[in-house]
Amino acid sequence: MALTIGDTAPDFEAQTTEGPIKFHDWIGDSWAVLFSHPKDFTPVCTTELGYMAKIKPEFDRRGVKIMGLSVDPSDKHEQWAKDIEETQGTAPNYPIVADSDFSVSKAYGMLAAEVSGDPGDRTPADNQTVRNVFVIGPDKKVKLILVYPMTTGRNFDEVLRVIDSLQLTAKHKVATPVNWQQGENVIIAGSVSDDEAREKYPDGWDSPRPYIRIVPQPN
Repeated sequence: MALTIGDTAPDFEAQTTEGPIKFHDWIGDSWAVLFSHPKDFTPVCTTELGYMAKIKPEFDRRGVKIMGLSVDPSDKHEQWAKDIEETQGTAPNYPIVADSDFSVSKAYGMLAAEVSGDPGDRTPADNQTVRNVFVIGPDKKVKLILVYPMTTGRNFDEVLRVIDSLQLTAKHKVATPVNWQQGENVIIAGSVSDDEAREKYPDGWDSPRPYIRIVPQPN
């Protein structure tokens, strides 16, 4: 069954390029991004893994851990990492799960329960649904799910933007409008009454309609 926002992210134990991990323990009190790949040595994924390595400091700054996943064993991940470094300029500097038994992909609803066999016998097209991004909060709940086709590289700058919004809205009772960027105005959440809002925002708010209450981003 597919995961939805608000579900607890399935815990798992797996071998990674940085050794064995237990996923929830690895997350700890941090936020986390798990992003998956249908096969090692695929061109679009190669660009994605390299870019994530380049912008890892941005995730670190936000207290977010990142983890890749591919439906191949660890030794292939290590060979692939050399290609990524040579072609993209940066080697993966985060763990990559070796999901060669498909257990994590199945737990996260990316492959059907009946999938089995040798991952080497499967083509990228067989695993094309293993192209998700999951953002997971410190409470281990799924906060965001993005699903991409194999032919479209993922926009990880957008993932950072969404994390900024998720972290802000988790701390303050606000929502972020379309195309919001860090530092821009926000919307008071609908769950906040006008009386409560006046206490927090004594200078008031802009309100083009009664249900839209716009205020500067809180710190």
